[in-house]
Amino acid sequence: MAVTLEAGDRAPAFTLRDQDGATHRLSDYKGKTVVLYFYPNDDTPGCTAEACSFRDHIDEIAEEGAVVLGVSTNSAEQHQKFRAKYDLPFPLLVDADSKVSTAYGAWGEKTLYGRKSIGMIRSTFVIGPDGHLTKVWKRARAAEHGVAVLEALRGKK
Repeated sequence: MAVTLEAGDRAPAFTLRDQDGATHRLSDYKGKTVVLYFYPNDDTPGCTAEACSFRDHIDEIAEEGAVVLGVSTNSAEQHQKFRAKYDLPFPLLVDADSKVSTAYGAWGEKTLYGRKSIGMIRSTFVIGPDGHLTKVWKRARAAEHGVAVLEALRGKK
């Protein structure tokens, strides 16, 4: 059965390593707002557009008191290359076994060009300082997503 998280739910705890091997736990961010976004693959057109959208609005997102964390099943080495190529100023977390993605409902059946497969579903979760979800996008639009998240953080969406 697929996990369906909604605003108001407690965010599932996680512990993941980033592109450099540093450990990130949700509990490390207690008291902060976390934008946790799940994306299918490093250095693909949609994922690049989404990451660059966050990059281009990172200062404004930070002004709203939020941090951005990207999550995919790619390796740390792939994340390092992706971050360097596009000058991404936020950590990219490795969810190699898709356990965290599954806990958030971001891993499951999806349809692309009429073909069904199992994989990462582009989705984003804003986690409030108290550890509860304040906003959930179950199917995020890549290119405009940084702006949509910023508007949500500002209370406009």
